[in-house]
Amino acid sequence: MQAESAASVENITEIAAVEGVEGVFIGPSDLAASMGLIGQQTHPDVVAAVKHVITEVKAAGKFVGVNAFAQEQARDYLAAGADFVNVGADVALLANGSRALLEAFQK
Repeated sequence: MQAESAASVENITEIAAVEGVEGVFIGPSDLAASMGLIGQQTHPDVVAAVKHVITEVKAAGKFVGVNAFAQEQARDYLAAGADFVNVGADVALLANGSRALLEAFQK
């Protein structure tokens, strides 16, 4: 399932406890918009909400992933406990930058 709204953040403990939910993927862009912070995926309030979701989902014993738009942000979410991070959302980034990302994360 996806957590992409302020309401999902507020209710994440209950959502993660639902039988059959094996993991949660966080969409920071939609989350930021729902918080009145359109285009501000790295706003401290959005980052805090993402980390809250990571913490609660992991506490429920489920998998959690998140979309990040820069390597530093991805590393921060991994350090916070995310099981997987999608770095970037643009097909061109994936096509043209995948090698550089792979090399950076292998170091």
